[in-house]
Amino acid sequence: MQNLRDFQKNISQSKRALVSLLQERSVFTDGPYTLRSGELSNWYLDGRRTTMDGEGATLVAHCVLGVLDPGVNAIGGMTMGADPIAVATAVVAHQAGIPLRAFSVRKEAKAHGMGGRIVGPLVKGEAVTIVEDTTTTGAAFIESVIVMQHGGFSVVQAIAVADRSNGVVAGKMRELEIPYISLVTPEDLLSVS
Repeated sequence: MQNLRDFQKNISQSKRALVSLLQERSVFTDGPYTLRSGELSNWYLDGRRTTMDGEGATLVAHCVLGVLDPGVNAIGGMTMGADPIAVATAVVAHQAGIPLRAFSVRKEAKAHGMGGRIVGPLVKGEAVTIVEDTTTTGAAFIESVIVMQHGGFSVVQAIAVADRSNGVVAGKMRELEIPYISLVTPEDLLSVS
């Protein structure tokens, strides 16, 4: 059985491999591109080209586990960007003997079935980490935090695979008193290896 320290020891190696894979599969520099925020950018990161691939999902999970708060019971965030990250991280954690569950926050509550916006095997009051593949404004993070807190959960951490906000998201998380980590930066992704 491994513990989170094993992932922490290997975070530098895992991050280098993740940056390389993101550069190969997910970074596009032939813009302009319109971002979700409405801003124009000459480069684009399609994180799901990496997070929805077996190799990429595993690397992301190793990196997330390398920075994960040890008191967390579950990991997730706004569907769709958070889903592959949360599930891959829960699977890799399970394989290492670390108990961790995944959840999703729906964009809107369902009117049928169990309803609600939170999906997953959670118990109210548990500590959760919010994840996102790419963030520019922090809107998905903030909405996920609000939904989870209103649902009775303790949000103890937020992790982005890539943050292109130039410190904006870190500032917003600081205001919410939620520790925030970005695994990679634009400088990492746009550097020539």
